Amino acid sequence: MSTGEHDVPEFDGGEQGNRESREVVDPLLRVVGKQIKRLREAAGLTQQEFGDRIGYGVDQVSAVERGRRAPKAPFIDGVESVLNAGGVLKAIQEDIDRARFPARFRDFAKWEQEAFSLYSYEPLVVPGLLQTESYARALISGQCPPTDEEVVEELVAARMERRGIFESHKAVVTAFVIEEAVLRRPVGGRETMAEQFDWLLRMGALRNVSIQIMPTAQWRHHGIYGSITLLDTKDGRSVAYTESQEISAVITDRLRVGVQAQRHGIIRMQALDAERSARLIERLAGEL
Repeated sequence: MSTGEHDVPEFDGGEQGNRESREVVDPLLRVVGKQIKRLREAAGLTQQEFGDRIGYGVDQVSAVERGRRAPKAPFIDGVESVLNAGGVLKAIQEDIDRARFPARFRDFAKWEQEAFSLYSYEPLVVPGLLQTESYARALISGQCPPTDEEVVEELVAARMERRGIFESHKAVVTAFVIEEAVLRRPVGGRETMAEQFDWLLRMGALRNVSIQIMPTAQWRHHGIYGSITLLDTKDGRSVAYTESQEISAVITDRLRVGVQAQRHGIIRMQALDAERSARLIERLAGEL
C-alpha cells in the first residue's frame, strides 16, 4: 500500500475558496478521483510512482484525485492499463469531459458538439468559439474573485476544445455577430489582440463561417438585451442560450427559442455584411 509520503495533501479551498475553484470540484470528478485514488493505493503506488508510469506529474495526479481536474482520455487510458480499472472509467469519459465546463454551461456544451447550425450575437467579448488561446486566458485569469492557475488552464483547454465543431468533417454552419466595441477593447494587450484579429479573419474566410460586426453607430437594435446563441442539432432540437454576470439561461421552449431567433435575424440584417466586417477588422488590426 502507498505510504503517502510522495502524495500531495488534499485541499479543496473550503468555504472560502473562490467560486470557480468550488465549481470545478464537481461531484462526478470527486467520485472519479476517489476511485482512482483507491485503485492506485490498492496497487501499492504513490502518486509520484503512478504519475511516472503514465507520463503525468504528481501535481496533476493529485489534482485529479481531489476532483480539481477532469482527467483527459490519455490519463484514463493510463488508469485502465496500469491500475486495471476494468473499463469502468473509460465508459464515462464523455461525462468526465463535460465536467470540465462550468456547471451552468454543460448541457449546452453537449448540444454544441451535436450542432447542425449555430448562430451567435456577442456584445461584450469575442465569442468563445472564436477566441484564441491567449485571448481566452486573459479573460479567464482576469475573473473576480481570482481563479486558481490550474483552474484557469483547465478552463482555457476546455474552451479551445470546443473549436472542434469547425473541423471540416463536421461542417457546422455558423454565423457570428460581434459588437464593434468588443474589437476595440484591448483584452490581453496589443500582441493578444493582433493574434485575435488574425484568427477572426482566418475563420471568417471559411465557407461555413460568417462573421459580422455590429457598428457602434447602430445603437438601436435587439442586441441591447444581451448575448444570444442559437443552435439546431442534427436530431431536430432547437436551443437558445444567453448569459450575463454568471447568470445563464438555456431555453428549449419552441416559442421562446423562436423569439430569440427572430431577434438574431434582425441583428444580422442591421450589422455590417461579412465583407465590410472583414475590412473593419483589418483596419482595427492596422491601428494596433
